[in-house]
This record gives sequence, C-alpha cells and structure tokens, in this order.
Amino acid sequence: MAQTQPQSAATQAATDLLAPGGVLQRRAARLSVLAALLWPLQAGVVALALGALLTGAAASPLLAALAFAGLGLLRAGLGLLAEARAQAAAEAVIAAARARIVAAEARRAEDSPFGGAGSIAALAGEKLDLLAPYVTRYAPAMARVRVVPLVILALAFWHSWAVGVVLLISGPLIPVFMALIGLAAKEASARQMAEIGTLNDFLVERLSALVDIRLLGAGAAVQEGFAAQAGDLRARTMAVLRVAFLSSTVLELFAAIGVAMVAVYVGFSLLGALSFGAWGGAISPEAGIFLLLLAPEFYQPLRDLSAAWHDKAAATAVIEEVEVWAADPGLQLPGTGGTAMRLEGPASVALLGCQTPAGLALPDIRIAAGERVALVGASGTGKTSALRLMAGLELPVAGQVVVAGQGLTAGNADGWRARLGWMPQAPHFLSGSLRQNLTLGRDGDLGAALATAAVGEVVAAMPQGLATRLGETGGGLSGGEARRITLARAVHGAPDLILADEPTADLDAATARIVTEGLLAQAARGVTLIVATHDRQLAARMDRIIEIGGAQ
Repeated sequence: MAQTQPQSAATQAATDLLAPGGVLQRRAARLSVLAALLWPLQAGVVALALGALLTGAAASPLLAALAFAGLGLLRAGLGLLAEARAQAAAEAVIAAARARIVAAEARRAEDSPFGGAGSIAALAGEKLDLLAPYVTRYAPAMARVRVVPLVILALAFWHSWAVGVVLLISGPLIPVFMALIGLAAKEASARQMAEIGTLNDFLVERLSALVDIRLLGAGAAVQEGFAAQAGDLRARTMAVLRVAFLSSTVLELFAAIGVAMVAVYVGFSLLGALSFGAWGGAISPEAGIFLLLLAPEFYQPLRDLSAAWHDKAAATAVIEEVEVWAADPGLQLPGTGGTAMRLEGPASVALLGCQTPAGLALPDIRIAAGERVALVGASGTGKTSALRLMAGLELPVAGQVVVAGQGLTAGNADGWRARLGWMPQAPHFLSGSLRQNLTLGRDGDLGAALATAAVGEVVAAMPQGLATRLGETGGGLSGGEARRITLARAVHGAPDLILADEPTADLDAATARIVTEGLLAQAARGVTLIVATHDRQLAARMDRIIEIGGAQ
C-alpha cells in the first residue's frame, strides 16, 4: 500500500523492491477489501429473513436466498480477480528482482562480496520466491485489516454498544501480541535465510572438488559435514514454524473469546435476561442475528493476517539480504557486456601510468600490433591485473589504457573485447553445451580452432560430442584437456589479439608443447600475442619480455 509518512531505509528498500508490482498490488488490495465488505450485506439479508421468520412478519425466503446467492457470487468473483491481480504482482516483483540480480552478476568483474555462487543462486532462486506469499497473502490481508474491522465495529456500535465494546477491547489485543511474536519471527527467518545461503555455498564448493574428495577418500567426512549443516537448517526451519503456529494460536484464542462473549450477550439479551447494551431498549432478533454473523468476520481479517505473518517475516529477511547484496556492487565490467561491432584500428595496446583497482602500480607498457610479448615476474606483482586492463575487463583508477590507438573507456570496451581471444589461468565453463562454450555465440571456423588446440579427438570421445554439457570446472576433462579447450575457445572467431594467463602452468611437457605451438601458430598469422607466464621456455620464444615488478 502507498505510504505518505517518511520511510526508513529498510522500508524504502522494500518499496523499491516491490515497486514493479505496485499498481497490481494496490488493485488486488482494493478488490480484496471490496469483496470482504460484501459480507455485512449478506449478513443483513440473512438477519432480516430469519428475524421475519421468528417474529412472523411477512418475508420472501426465495427473494432473500437469491439476494444472498447473488452477493455471494459477486464476492467470489471479486475475490478471484483480487487473487489474479496479486499473483500477477508477485510474478512481476520476482521477475524484476531476479533480472536485476542476474544482470548485475553478469557484469561483475570480480567475485561478489555478498558470498559465493551458491549464496547468490539461492538468493536469485528459492529466496526470491518467498516474496510471492507476502505479495499475494500478507499485503491484501493488511489492506482488509485496515478497513473491514472498522466497518464492522461501526455497525456493531450502531446496534449495540455492549457488542461494540467487546470487539473494541478484544480486537487491539491481537495486533499487540502479533507484533511481539513478529520480532521473534523476523530473527528466526533471518537465521534461516542465512543458513540456506551457507548450505548452498558448501554444496557448490564440495561439488567442484568432487574428484579430489574421492581421491582423498574424504567422502565420509563430507557427508558428516552435510548432515550437520542440514540439521542446523532443519532446526532453524522448525523455529520459524513454531513462531508461526504460536501467532496463530494467540489469535484464535482471543478471537474465540470475543465471539463467545458476543454470542453470550446476544443470547441472554434475546431471552430477556439482559436488558442493557442496546441503544433503544431490548435488542431485536434481526439485530442479534446480524451481530452474531458479523462477530466472526470482525476477526477474520486478523486471522488472515496472522496466517500470513510468517510470510512477512520471511519476505523481510529476503528484502534485507537483497539490500545487503545491492549495498556493495563491487567492480563492474566496463561496457554492457554484450555483443558489439569490432573497434577499428591496429591491434595494439599500451598501459600508461596505470594503477589497478587493487592498488597495484604497473610500469608503462607499449605493445605494437603483431608483436609477441611475455609478461614475467613474481606472483602478485600484477601480471594478471595487466592482462585484465588490456582486455578491458576493468578500468584503471589512475592512468590510461590505449587500445587500437584510442583511450579505452566503458563506451568502446565492448568493441575492443570483440577483437580479443582470452585464455584464463583457471579454465571455467558456462552451463551450456561444449559448442556454446567454444563459440560463445561468435562466427568462425570451429574445426580449425579444435585443430589448433589439438583437441578434436577429445571432443569426439565425449558422450555427446559438441553437445556434451560441462560443469563450471569442466567435469569429465583432465586439466590439460580443459586448458586446450580454452585455447580453442580463445582462437575461435579469428581474434586480432590473444591474451593468455599462465597458459602452460601445471601442464605436462607434451600438453604444454601443444598449447605453446597453438599460440605461436596464431602469432604467425599476424595476431598480437601477450602471455603472462612463469614458463621461461615459453617466454624465450616471444619477441620481447617485459618484467612486471622489475626493470624492463
């Protein structure tokens, strides 16, 4: 619902997150309130019909039944429309939040400070789905609570001040106790959300190291770790459910007491045992039946709110996690990260007075088109950082990167990267087929790329060939085979410049020779080749060696 008061940071975060479904949510709330307000009309029809039968007055039961049924159908129709609008609002909110997270993570140039891949996947997947019950159940229930009890309370006071006092006293007690219970519900839900993310991170890490776990015979220890964390998650989930059941029990207790007091008063008043509580003398049968029918509906919106109270607690915990995720966007990839026309100009690159986002100061480096250059130096001196600057994966905080004869900016980074082949130190694969991993949507001679990396036989031996799906770390491939696959990916599409980070590290002599010859074959056709390496044999075959962290 719209807020006019000044909002706290948490409320503002919730408002921003729920904004895509705001219009539909407000429509759903209005329809839900309107449907609930039809019940006093139905109750009035029933009270008049039964009162006429008790007093012997003329009445048409058929007309009363038709009026009651017509109002009931209208109420059901409005309820269905409200549910449809609320569901559409929930889908819009979740889709927008999920698209926002996926888009931001796709443009991230470094690991997220929020957590590992498991935590982010849990947030974008199962946790965002917890917003749906909040939008579809809690928000309409809150709208009904703000309107329906007040209308029924006014009708009750109109007929009997005694019934109005009973409802006025018992009604506010419920929100007070629910607020107290809600504090515990919020804390329990936050602990549960955190444990879900931790368990997902734990699973991703262990799956990525599955081969090592089997080789080390550590399966039993890993299973024990999973069992312990699953037990913690189970305990925290039960804590959330206990709070939810407690809130429902408190509500039902006060609601039952309130309805019972109204029933006792009306019953004794109609029997003549009580002569107070009505404005104009004794209460009439019609008024008594009407009040009996209204009393449960006075508490019904509160019942609905209580049933959805834990939905609010879970949604609040998710909203806070999204706020934490959004608070530190980290280092973003320059440009849009999409396809672009190739940047015109020579395949040259220069780093001039550059300082990396990590604070490393790099020496001036100038590499002409067609050169073969090795960047060497001790670990941590900035070889990989220099390659990332050259590739346009990040921009320097000081200095300038000049590519193709012009300064590298976020505006031309996509066009520059379209000319590059990138071979990272740690092979990484997308969740797609091997063909998709090799081509990355680019046109080119895939057969020639496989031949350059001498990996055609490896691909042919895979269960589904190029249609085989690999895990993030290339499950089913050896370290050397994965490195050669990344070489084939780097050379596919005829790049003008290839950047290779430790291309021969941790490889046997035969595989290192294949990778080296594949890179030199690309250099032979005029491609600019830049490698960061500790391999002195590979460096010796370059045209020039640049020492990072020392004299050139």
